Amino acid sequence: MRVEAKRLHAGVSIVGAAMFFALCLCPTPGFAQEPATPLPPPLPPPRARTNEKVAIRAGRLFDSKSDVLKKQQVILIEGARILQVGSASDVQIPPSYEVLDLSNATVLPGLIDGHTHVFTSGPDLDEQMMKEPLQYRALEALVNAQRDLYVGFTTLRDLKTLGGMYGDVDLRNAINSGLVQGPRMQVSGRGFQTTGGFRPKGYSRDIPLPSMLQTVDSPWEARKAVREQLMNGTDWIKIYAAYEFTFAADGKMVIPPTFTLEEVQAFVEEAHDKGHKVSCHAFGGKGLRNCLGAGVDTIEHGVELSDDDIQQFRTKGIYLIPTLYHYQLDRGHDARKYGGHTVAEVSEPSFRRAVAAGVKIGFGTGVGPFPHGTQTKEFGYMVKFGMSAAQVIRSATIVDAQMMGWEANIGTIERGKFGDIVAVCSDPLGDITELERVKFVMKGGQVVRNDVNSPGEAGCGKK
Repeated sequence: MRVEAKRLHAGVSIVGAAMFFALCLCPTPGFAQEPATPLPPPLPPPRARTNEKVAIRAGRLFDSKSDVLKKQQVILIEGARILQVGSASDVQIPPSYEVLDLSNATVLPGLIDGHTHVFTSGPDLDEQMMKEPLQYRALEALVNAQRDLYVGFTTLRDLKTLGGMYGDVDLRNAINSGLVQGPRMQVSGRGFQTTGGFRPKGYSRDIPLPSMLQTVDSPWEARKAVREQLMNGTDWIKIYAAYEFTFAADGKMVIPPTFTLEEVQAFVEEAHDKGHKVSCHAFGGKGLRNCLGAGVDTIEHGVELSDDDIQQFRTKGIYLIPTLYHYQLDRGHDARKYGGHTVAEVSEPSFRRAVAAGVKIGFGTGVGPFPHGTQTKEFGYMVKFGMSAAQVIRSATIVDAQMMGWEANIGTIERGKFGDIVAVCSDPLGDITELERVKFVMKGGQVVRNDVNSPGEAGCGKK
Protein backbone atom coordinates (compact mmCIF):
# COMPACT_ATOMS: atom_id res chain seq x y z
CA MET A 1 0.00 0.00 0.00
CA ARG A 2 1.36 3.40 -0.97
CA VAL A 3 2.05 5.94 1.74
CA GLU A 4 -1.12 7.80 2.64
CA ALA A 5 -1.48 10.98 0.57
CA LYS A 6 -0.55 14.26 2.23
CA ARG A 7 -3.07 17.03 2.49
CA LEU A 8 -3.35 19.16 -0.63
CA HIS A 9 -1.70 22.59 -0.51
CA ALA A 10 -4.24 25.30 -1.17
CA GLY A 11 -1.97 27.38 -3.42
CA VAL A 12 -0.98 24.45 -5.60
CA SER A 13 -4.59 23.29 -5.77
CA ILE A 14 -5.79 26.66 -7.06
CA VAL A 15 -3.14 26.65 -9.78
CA GLY A 16 -4.02 23.06 -10.67
CA ALA A 17 -7.72 23.86 -10.82
CA ALA A 18 -7.11 26.85 -13.08
CA MET A 19 -5.03 24.73 -15.42
CA PHE A 20 -7.70 22.03 -15.35
CA PHE A 21 -10.40 24.58 -16.24
CA ALA A 22 -8.39 25.74 -19.23
CA LEU A 23 -7.84 22.20 -20.44
CA CYS A 24 -11.50 21.35 -20.12
CA LEU A 25 -12.26 23.98 -22.74
CA CYS A 26 -10.54 21.74 -25.31
CA PRO A 27 -13.03 19.66 -27.34
CA THR A 28 -13.23 15.93 -26.79
CA PRO A 29 -13.87 13.69 -29.82
CA GLY A 30 -17.54 12.69 -30.06
CA PHE A 31 -19.13 9.39 -31.01
CA ALA A 32 -21.61 8.84 -33.78
CA GLN A 33 -23.20 5.87 -32.06
CA GLU A 34 -25.18 7.87 -29.50
CA PRO A 35 -25.72 11.50 -28.47
CA ALA A 36 -22.76 13.12 -26.75
CA THR A 37 -22.87 12.85 -22.95
CA PRO A 38 -22.06 16.11 -21.13
CA LEU A 39 -18.66 15.91 -19.50
CA PRO A 40 -18.19 16.68 -15.81
CA PRO A 41 -17.24 20.31 -15.07
CA PRO A 42 -13.78 21.26 -13.84
CA LEU A 43 -13.02 20.35 -10.25
CA PRO A 44 -12.88 23.34 -7.92
CA PRO A 45 -9.98 23.59 -5.51
CA PRO A 46 -10.55 21.21 -2.59
CA ARG A 47 -12.27 22.79 0.37
CA ALA A 48 -9.77 23.77 3.02
CA ARG A 49 -9.96 21.47 6.02
CA THR A 50 -10.75 23.60 9.03
CA ASN A 51 -11.62 20.44 10.98
CA GLU A 52 -9.87 17.08 10.67
CA LYS A 53 -12.90 15.42 12.30
CA VAL A 54 -15.99 14.90 10.16
CA ALA A 55 -19.29 13.12 10.79
CA ILE A 56 -21.57 11.99 7.96
CA ARG A 57 -25.28 11.45 8.60
CA ALA A 58 -26.34 8.85 6.02
CA GLY A 59 -30.04 8.30 5.31
CA ARG A 60 -29.18 4.94 3.76
CA LEU A 61 -25.80 3.19 3.69
CA PHE A 62 -24.91 0.32 1.36
CA ASP A 63 -23.18 -2.54 3.18
CA SER A 64 -20.94 -4.28 0.61
CA LYS A 65 -20.80 -7.43 2.72
CA SER A 66 -24.53 -7.98 3.31
CA ASP A 67 -25.93 -6.24 0.18
CA VAL A 68 -28.45 -4.31 2.28
CA LEU A 69 -29.15 -0.63 2.75
CA LYS A 70 -28.86 0.26 6.42
CA LYS A 71 -30.98 3.25 7.44
CA GLN A 72 -30.00 6.25 9.54
CA GLN A 73 -26.27 5.57 9.88
CA VAL A 74 -23.43 7.75 11.13
CA ILE A 75 -19.84 7.67 9.87
CA LEU A 76 -17.09 9.31 11.94
CA ILE A 77 -13.90 10.22 10.06
CA GLU A 78 -10.66 11.51 11.54
CA GLY A 79 -8.11 12.72 9.05
CA ALA A 80 -8.15 10.38 6.05
CA ARG A 81 -9.64 7.31 7.73
CA ILE A 82 -12.92 6.07 9.15
CA LEU A 83 -13.05 5.93 12.93
CA GLN A 84 -16.53 4.48 13.53
CA VAL A 85 -19.66 3.41 11.61
CA GLY A 86 -23.03 2.52 13.09
CA SER A 87 -26.66 3.44 13.56
CA ALA A 88 -27.50 6.98 14.61
CA SER A 89 -28.80 5.61 17.91
CA ASP A 90 -25.48 3.92 18.69
CA VAL A 91 -22.90 6.39 17.38
CA GLN A 92 -22.82 9.72 19.15
CA ILE A 93 -21.35 12.67 17.23
CA PRO A 94 -18.91 14.56 19.47
CA PRO A 95 -19.36 18.35 19.46
CA SER A 96 -15.88 18.84 17.95
CA TYR A 97 -16.95 17.15 14.66
CA GLU A 98 -18.07 18.95 11.52
CA VAL A 99 -21.36 17.36 10.36
CA LEU A 100 -22.16 16.60 6.71
CA ASP A 101 -25.88 15.99 6.26
CA LEU A 102 -26.52 13.21 3.72
CA SER A 103 -29.73 12.10 5.42
CA ASN A 104 -31.63 12.44 2.11
CA ALA A 105 -29.12 10.31 0.21
CA THR A 106 -27.81 6.78 -0.23
CA VAL A 107 -24.16 6.49 0.80
CA LEU A 108 -21.78 3.92 -0.72
CA PRO A 109 -18.05 3.17 -0.65
CA GLY A 110 -16.01 5.12 -3.18
CA LEU A 111 -16.30 3.50 -6.61
CA ILE A 112 -13.41 1.77 -8.37
CA ASP A 113 -12.89 1.61 -12.13
CA GLY A 114 -10.61 -1.38 -12.65
CA HIS A 115 -9.75 -0.64 -16.30
CA THR A 116 -9.02 2.92 -17.41
CA HIS A 117 -6.70 4.73 -19.83
CA VAL A 118 -6.16 8.25 -18.52
CA PHE A 119 -3.55 8.93 -21.22
CA THR A 120 -6.16 8.30 -23.92
CA SER A 121 -8.55 11.06 -24.99
CA GLY A 122 -10.64 9.81 -27.89
CA PRO A 123 -10.85 6.95 -30.37
CA ASP A 124 -7.99 7.98 -32.69
CA LEU A 125 -5.05 6.60 -30.73
CA ASP A 126 -2.60 6.94 -33.63
CA GLU A 127 -3.28 10.65 -34.06
CA GLN A 128 -3.01 11.33 -30.34
CA MET A 129 0.33 9.53 -30.04
CA MET A 130 1.79 10.99 -33.24
CA LYS A 131 0.67 14.63 -32.81
CA GLU A 132 0.50 15.38 -29.08
CA PRO A 133 3.72 16.00 -27.09
CA LEU A 134 4.15 13.94 -23.95
CA GLN A 135 3.88 17.06 -21.79
CA TYR A 136 0.45 17.89 -23.22
CA ARG A 137 -0.69 14.28 -22.81
CA ALA A 138 0.33 14.37 -19.16
CA LEU A 139 -1.94 17.37 -18.63
CA GLU A 140 -4.77 15.57 -20.44
CA ALA A 141 -4.22 12.56 -18.19
CA LEU A 142 -4.63 14.74 -15.10
CA VAL A 143 -7.87 16.15 -16.48
CA ASN A 144 -9.17 12.67 -17.33
CA ALA A 145 -8.34 11.29 -13.89
CA GLN A 146 -10.10 14.22 -12.22
CA ARG A 147 -13.17 13.74 -14.41
CA ASP A 148 -13.33 10.13 -13.25
CA LEU A 149 -12.98 11.22 -9.63
CA TYR A 150 -15.75 13.80 -10.01
CA VAL A 151 -18.30 11.14 -11.04
CA GLY A 152 -17.44 8.90 -8.08
CA PHE A 153 -14.38 6.83 -8.97
CA THR A 154 -12.09 7.44 -6.03
CA THR A 155 -9.76 4.66 -7.24
CA LEU A 156 -8.53 3.68 -10.72
CA ARG A 157 -6.46 0.82 -12.08
CA ASP A 158 -4.93 2.36 -15.20
CA LEU A 159 -3.77 -0.11 -17.83
CA LYS A 160 -1.03 1.37 -20.03
CA THR A 161 -0.26 4.82 -21.38
CA LEU A 162 -0.34 4.14 -25.15
CA GLY A 163 2.97 5.84 -25.88
CA GLY A 164 2.86 8.00 -22.74
CA MET A 165 5.84 6.07 -21.33
CA TYR A 166 5.82 6.20 -17.49
CA GLY A 167 3.63 9.30 -17.22
CA ASP A 168 1.05 7.33 -15.25
CA VAL A 169 3.69 6.58 -12.61
CA ASP A 170 4.40 10.30 -12.30
CA LEU A 171 0.70 11.16 -12.13
CA ARG A 172 0.11 8.55 -9.42
CA ASN A 173 3.06 9.90 -7.45
CA ALA A 174 1.90 13.52 -7.84
CA ILE A 175 -1.54 12.57 -6.50
CA ASN A 176 -0.07 10.57 -3.62
CA SER A 177 2.23 13.43 -2.62
CA GLY A 178 -0.63 15.95 -2.62
CA LEU A 179 0.77 17.98 -5.53
CA VAL A 180 -2.49 17.56 -7.51
CA GLN A 181 -5.96 16.30 -6.74
CA GLY A 182 -7.00 12.95 -8.19
CA PRO A 183 -8.11 9.37 -7.49
CA ARG A 184 -6.00 6.66 -5.95
CA MET A 185 -4.21 4.82 -8.74
CA GLN A 186 -2.47 1.59 -9.58
CA VAL A 187 -0.69 1.87 -12.93
CA SER A 188 0.92 -0.35 -15.56
CA GLY A 189 3.24 1.99 -17.42
CA ARG A 190 4.02 1.13 -21.03
CA GLY A 191 2.43 -2.33 -21.37
CA PHE A 192 3.73 -5.13 -23.61
CA GLN A 193 3.21 -6.36 -27.15
CA THR A 194 5.01 -8.51 -29.73
CA THR A 195 6.57 -7.29 -32.97
CA GLY A 196 3.75 -6.32 -35.32
CA GLY A 197 1.28 -5.77 -32.50
CA PHE A 198 -0.32 -2.52 -31.34
CA ARG A 199 1.16 -0.03 -33.84
CA PRO A 200 0.26 3.02 -35.91
CA LYS A 201 -1.19 1.95 -39.26
CA GLY A 202 -1.20 3.44 -42.74
CA TYR A 203 2.32 4.88 -42.65
CA SER A 204 5.28 4.06 -44.87
CA ARG A 205 7.42 1.21 -43.59
CA ASP A 206 10.45 3.42 -44.35
CA ILE A 207 9.48 5.85 -41.59
CA PRO A 208 10.53 4.88 -38.05
CA LEU A 209 7.44 5.13 -35.85
CA PRO A 210 7.07 5.32 -32.09
CA SER A 211 5.62 2.31 -30.32
CA MET A 212 2.45 2.39 -28.24
CA LEU A 213 3.79 -0.45 -26.08
CA GLN A 214 7.11 -2.08 -25.20
CA THR A 215 7.93 -4.89 -27.65
CA VAL A 216 8.96 -8.34 -26.38
CA ASP A 217 9.66 -11.44 -28.50
CA SER A 218 11.02 -14.15 -26.21
CA PRO A 219 10.65 -15.43 -22.64
CA TRP A 220 13.99 -13.93 -21.59
CA GLU A 221 13.12 -10.58 -23.13
CA ALA A 222 9.85 -10.77 -21.19
CA ARG A 223 11.66 -11.30 -17.89
CA LYS A 224 14.07 -8.44 -18.53
CA ALA A 225 11.25 -6.13 -19.61
CA VAL A 226 9.20 -6.90 -16.48
CA ARG A 227 12.22 -6.04 -14.35
CA GLU A 228 12.64 -2.77 -16.26
CA GLN A 229 9.03 -1.68 -15.91
CA LEU A 230 8.87 -2.56 -12.22
CA MET A 231 12.14 -0.68 -11.67
CA ASN A 232 10.45 2.35 -13.22
CA GLY A 233 7.57 2.21 -10.75
CA THR A 234 4.70 0.30 -12.34
CA ASP A 235 2.25 -1.59 -10.12
CA TRP A 236 0.85 -4.01 -12.73
CA ILE A 237 2.24 -5.82 -15.77
CA LYS A 238 -0.13 -5.41 -18.73
CA ILE A 239 0.26 -7.70 -21.76
CA TYR A 240 -1.54 -7.92 -25.11
CA ALA A 241 -1.91 -11.67 -25.59
CA ALA A 242 -4.25 -11.16 -28.56
CA TYR A 243 -5.01 -7.98 -30.44
CA GLU A 244 -6.18 -8.14 -34.07
CA PHE A 245 -9.35 -10.09 -34.89
CA THR A 246 -11.79 -10.75 -37.72
CA PHE A 247 -15.14 -12.50 -38.02
CA ALA A 248 -15.80 -15.76 -39.82
CA ALA A 249 -18.91 -16.07 -41.97
CA ASP A 250 -20.76 -17.83 -39.14
CA GLY A 251 -20.12 -14.90 -36.77
CA LYS A 252 -17.36 -16.54 -34.73
CA MET A 253 -14.40 -14.34 -33.95
CA VAL A 254 -11.01 -15.28 -35.38
CA ILE A 255 -8.42 -14.05 -32.86
CA PRO A 256 -4.75 -14.88 -33.55
CA PRO A 257 -2.51 -14.97 -30.48
CA THR A 258 0.48 -12.67 -30.04
CA PHE A 259 2.65 -14.06 -27.25
CA THR A 260 3.42 -17.77 -26.95
CA LEU A 261 2.49 -19.68 -23.81
CA GLU A 262 6.16 -19.70 -22.76
CA GLU A 263 6.35 -15.92 -23.08
CA VAL A 264 3.19 -15.40 -21.04
CA GLN A 265 4.48 -17.81 -18.39
CA ALA A 266 7.70 -15.75 -18.19
CA PHE A 267 5.73 -12.52 -17.67
CA VAL A 268 3.61 -14.11 -14.95
CA GLU A 269 6.40 -15.86 -13.07
CA GLU A 270 8.69 -12.83 -13.09
CA ALA A 271 5.93 -10.48 -11.92
CA HIS A 272 4.55 -12.83 -9.28
CA ASP A 273 8.02 -13.55 -7.92
CA LYS A 274 8.40 -9.83 -7.32
CA GLY A 275 4.98 -9.43 -5.69
CA HIS A 276 3.17 -7.86 -8.65
CA LYS A 277 0.15 -8.88 -10.69
CA VAL A 278 -0.45 -9.41 -14.41
CA SER A 279 -3.30 -8.11 -16.56
CA CYS A 280 -3.98 -9.80 -19.90
CA HIS A 281 -5.78 -8.13 -22.79
CA ALA A 282 -7.47 -10.94 -24.72
CA PHE A 283 -10.79 -11.16 -26.53
CA GLY A 284 -10.65 -14.96 -26.81
CA GLY A 285 -8.98 -17.83 -28.60
CA LYS A 286 -5.48 -19.19 -28.03
CA GLY A 287 -4.15 -15.90 -26.65
CA LEU A 288 -6.77 -15.93 -23.89
CA ARG A 289 -6.11 -19.62 -23.19
CA ASN A 290 -2.37 -18.90 -22.89
CA CYS A 291 -3.14 -16.29 -20.22
CA LEU A 292 -5.50 -18.57 -18.33
CA GLY A 293 -2.98 -21.42 -18.50
CA ALA A 294 -0.15 -19.22 -17.25
CA GLY A 295 -2.24 -17.97 -14.32
CA VAL A 296 -2.58 -14.24 -14.95
CA ASP A 297 -4.54 -12.26 -12.37
CA THR A 298 -7.10 -10.56 -14.61
CA ILE A 299 -8.44 -11.00 -18.12
CA GLU A 300 -9.51 -7.77 -19.78
CA HIS A 301 -12.54 -8.04 -22.07
CA GLY A 302 -12.86 -11.85 -22.45
CA VAL A 303 -15.36 -11.35 -25.24
CA GLU A 304 -15.59 -14.92 -26.56
CA LEU A 305 -15.44 -17.50 -23.74
CA SER A 306 -15.72 -21.26 -24.11
CA ASP A 307 -17.01 -23.52 -21.35
CA ASP A 308 -13.42 -24.61 -20.69
CA ASP A 309 -12.32 -20.97 -20.43
CA ILE A 310 -15.02 -20.26 -17.86
CA GLN A 311 -14.03 -23.33 -15.86
CA GLN A 312 -10.41 -22.12 -15.78
CA PHE A 313 -11.53 -18.70 -14.55
CA ARG A 314 -13.32 -20.41 -11.67
CA THR A 315 -10.63 -22.99 -10.87
CA LYS A 316 -7.79 -20.45 -10.81
CA GLY A 317 -9.71 -17.54 -9.30
CA ILE A 318 -8.90 -15.24 -12.22
CA TYR A 319 -10.94 -12.03 -12.48
CA LEU A 320 -12.86 -11.10 -15.62
CA ILE A 321 -13.07 -7.36 -16.41
CA PRO A 322 -15.72 -7.24 -19.16
CA THR A 323 -15.88 -3.56 -20.40
CA LEU A 324 -19.38 -4.05 -21.84
CA TYR A 325 -20.37 -0.45 -22.52
CA HIS A 326 -17.47 0.15 -24.89
CA TYR A 327 -18.74 -2.54 -27.26
CA GLN A 328 -22.25 -1.13 -27.20
CA LEU A 329 -20.80 2.21 -28.31
CA ASP A 330 -18.93 0.47 -31.12
CA ARG A 331 -21.91 -1.46 -32.56
CA GLY A 332 -22.30 0.73 -35.64
CA HIS A 333 -18.58 0.90 -36.33
CA ASP A 334 -18.20 -2.87 -35.95
CA ALA A 335 -21.17 -3.67 -38.18
CA ARG A 336 -19.73 -1.57 -40.98
CA LYS A 337 -16.23 -2.98 -40.59
CA TYR A 338 -17.10 -6.66 -40.07
CA GLY A 339 -19.98 -7.24 -42.46
CA GLY A 340 -22.77 -6.85 -39.94
CA HIS A 341 -21.04 -8.62 -37.04
CA THR A 342 -20.26 -6.85 -33.77
CA VAL A 343 -18.13 -7.51 -30.71
CA ALA A 344 -21.16 -6.59 -28.59
CA GLU A 345 -23.23 -9.52 -29.87
CA VAL A 346 -20.43 -11.94 -28.92
CA SER A 347 -19.63 -10.28 -25.60
CA GLU A 348 -23.13 -10.35 -24.12
CA PRO A 349 -23.74 -14.15 -24.11
CA SER A 350 -20.21 -14.83 -22.84
CA PHE A 351 -20.76 -12.38 -19.99
CA ARG A 352 -24.12 -13.96 -19.11
CA ARG A 353 -22.55 -17.42 -18.93
CA ALA A 354 -19.65 -16.16 -16.81
CA VAL A 355 -22.09 -14.56 -14.35
CA ALA A 356 -24.18 -17.73 -14.16
CA ALA A 357 -21.05 -19.83 -13.55
CA GLY A 358 -19.89 -17.65 -10.65
CA VAL A 359 -16.75 -16.21 -12.26
CA LYS A 360 -15.20 -13.38 -10.24
CA ILE A 361 -16.20 -10.27 -12.19
CA GLY A 362 -14.66 -6.90 -11.48
CA PHE A 363 -15.87 -3.52 -12.66
CA GLY A 364 -13.84 -1.94 -15.45
CA THR A 365 -14.83 0.19 -18.40
CA GLY A 366 -11.84 0.69 -20.69
CA VAL A 367 -12.65 4.41 -20.66
CA GLY A 368 -10.35 6.61 -22.74
CA PRO A 369 -11.37 5.80 -26.32
CA PHE A 370 -14.71 7.26 -25.14
CA PRO A 371 -14.81 10.28 -22.81
CA HIS A 372 -13.70 10.07 -19.21
CA GLY A 373 -16.48 10.82 -16.78
CA THR A 374 -19.10 9.05 -18.93
CA GLN A 375 -18.22 5.44 -18.05
CA THR A 376 -20.91 5.08 -15.36
CA LYS A 377 -23.20 3.67 -18.07
CA GLU A 378 -21.29 0.40 -17.60
CA PHE A 379 -23.37 -0.24 -14.46
CA GLY A 380 -26.61 -0.44 -16.43
CA TYR A 381 -25.27 -2.90 -18.99
CA MET A 382 -23.91 -5.22 -16.30
CA VAL A 383 -27.40 -5.44 -14.79
CA LYS A 384 -29.07 -5.69 -18.19
CA PHE A 385 -26.84 -8.64 -19.10
CA GLY A 386 -27.36 -10.74 -15.99
CA MET A 387 -25.93 -9.37 -12.74
CA SER A 388 -28.01 -8.14 -9.84
CA ALA A 389 -27.62 -4.50 -8.83
CA ALA A 390 -25.97 -5.59 -5.58
CA GLN A 391 -23.47 -7.75 -7.49
CA VAL A 392 -22.60 -4.82 -9.73
CA ILE A 393 -22.09 -2.44 -6.81
CA ARG A 394 -19.87 -5.02 -5.13
CA SER A 395 -17.90 -5.46 -8.35
CA ALA A 396 -17.09 -1.73 -8.31
CA THR A 397 -16.25 -1.67 -4.60
CA ILE A 398 -15.12 -4.70 -2.59
CA VAL A 399 -14.44 -7.02 -5.56
CA ASP A 400 -12.20 -4.53 -7.34
CA ALA A 401 -10.51 -3.71 -4.03
CA GLN A 402 -9.70 -7.42 -3.61
CA MET A 403 -8.53 -7.66 -7.22
CA MET A 404 -6.12 -4.78 -6.58
CA GLY A 405 -4.97 -6.15 -3.22
CA TRP A 406 -6.26 -3.04 -1.43
CA GLU A 407 -9.22 -4.56 0.42
CA ALA A 408 -7.68 -3.62 3.79
CA ASN A 409 -8.00 0.06 2.90
CA ILE A 410 -10.86 0.59 0.43
CA GLY A 411 -13.98 -1.15 -0.92
CA THR A 412 -16.21 -0.96 2.16
CA ILE A 413 -17.19 1.67 4.69
CA GLU A 414 -15.55 0.25 7.81
CA ARG A 415 -13.40 1.36 10.72
CA GLY A 416 -9.78 1.87 9.72
CA LYS A 417 -10.39 2.20 5.99
CA PHE A 418 -9.93 5.35 3.98
CA GLY A 419 -12.82 7.79 4.02
CA ASP A 420 -13.60 7.14 0.35
CA ILE A 421 -17.35 7.73 0.08
CA VAL A 422 -19.91 8.60 -2.59
CA ALA A 423 -23.63 9.31 -2.41
CA VAL A 424 -26.62 9.27 -4.76
CA CYS A 425 -30.17 10.42 -4.19
CA SER A 426 -32.23 7.25 -4.53
CA ASP A 427 -31.83 3.49 -4.13
CA PRO A 428 -29.29 2.01 -6.61
CA LEU A 429 -30.46 -1.49 -5.69
CA GLY A 430 -33.78 -0.62 -7.27
CA ASP A 431 -32.33 1.41 -10.14
CA ILE A 432 -28.65 0.88 -10.88
CA THR A 433 -28.61 3.95 -13.14
CA GLU A 434 -28.61 6.04 -9.95
CA LEU A 435 -24.84 5.51 -10.07
CA GLU A 436 -24.80 7.65 -13.22
CA ARG A 437 -25.92 10.57 -11.01
CA VAL A 438 -23.44 10.71 -8.13
CA LYS A 439 -24.00 13.81 -5.98
CA PHE A 440 -21.30 13.52 -3.34
CA VAL A 441 -17.67 12.42 -3.54
CA MET A 442 -15.18 12.19 -0.69
CA LYS A 443 -11.66 10.78 -1.01
CA GLY A 444 -9.62 10.19 2.12
CA GLY A 445 -11.88 12.38 4.22
CA GLN A 446 -11.56 15.27 1.73
CA VAL A 447 -14.81 16.44 0.10
CA VAL A 448 -14.39 16.61 -3.69
CA ARG A 449 -18.01 17.57 -4.43
CA ASN A 450 -21.25 17.87 -2.49
CA ASP A 451 -24.44 18.55 -4.41
CA VAL A 452 -26.74 16.48 -2.18
CA ASN A 453 -28.44 19.49 -0.62
CA SER A 454 -28.32 21.73 -3.69
CA PRO A 455 -31.66 23.24 -4.74
CA GLY A 456 -33.82 21.76 -7.48
CA GLU A 457 -32.81 18.80 -9.62
CA ALA A 458 -29.14 19.30 -8.81
CA GLY A 459 -29.73 18.01 -5.26
CA CYS A 460 -31.60 15.19 -3.57
CA GLY A 461 -34.40 17.04 -1.78
CA LYS A 462 -36.65 15.44 0.80
CA LYS A 463 -37.18 11.66 0.85
